[in-house]
Amino acid sequence: MNCNKEQVINIIKNIASTMEKNKEYLTELDSAIGDADHGINMNRGFKAVVEKLPEVEDKCIGTILKTIGMTLVSTVGGASGPLYGTAFMYAGREVTGEKELDLTDIKNLFRAALEGLVKRGKAKPGDKTIVDTLTPVVDYFKSSLDEKTDNEILEEIVSIAKESMEATKPLLAKKGRASFLKERSKGHLDPGAVSCYLMIKEFAAVLKGVA
Repeated sequence: MNCNKEQVINIIKNIASTMEKNKEYLTELDSAIGDADHGINMNRGFKAVVEKLPEVEDKCIGTILKTIGMTLVSTVGGASGPLYGTAFMYAGREVTGEKELDLTDIKNLFRAALEGLVKRGKAKPGDKTIVDTLTPVVDYFKSSLDEKTDNEILEEIVSIAKESMEATKPLLAKKGRASFLKERSKGHLDPGAVSCYLMIKEFAAVLKGVA
């Protein structure tokens, strides 16, 4: 599996598009257990990212990802900006100088993004956060994938991310504003877990050549 710079840029543009399409849905989810602004914030942040892309399109993938991270930190409000911003910056640091990624680079990139998220948010699996979607995907990348095709891997990470995102619904929130609701936080999807799933879905779609 390979991912070149042009594909990285397409992934980011597609994520921006899907955040715009799902702005109301994500905000509706957040209105139940948060500040009712996750969709608005993510849409604003990725619009700013797309505006920034022409400045870094000739740079390495690491610089592109780090620029995305810094842009999200400076434009996305609430907890999502620092969390996703740190994840992209950590991911970018892992692939500095690269203009095309292989499967090992991609595995390292996902692992680094999760490390950034955990370091910034101090969340662990089961806390009803973005970490709940990303951790099983990183664990999957640690398994032996030698016998699998690229399409099988991409389809499986989307399936794992979807299942993990949906599994946040019955959980008790232990981080952020949702944790203030205690038992009442149960029965709702975590908006961050959903936006993380949408990003992974776009990543896979571009690499499969269907987006």
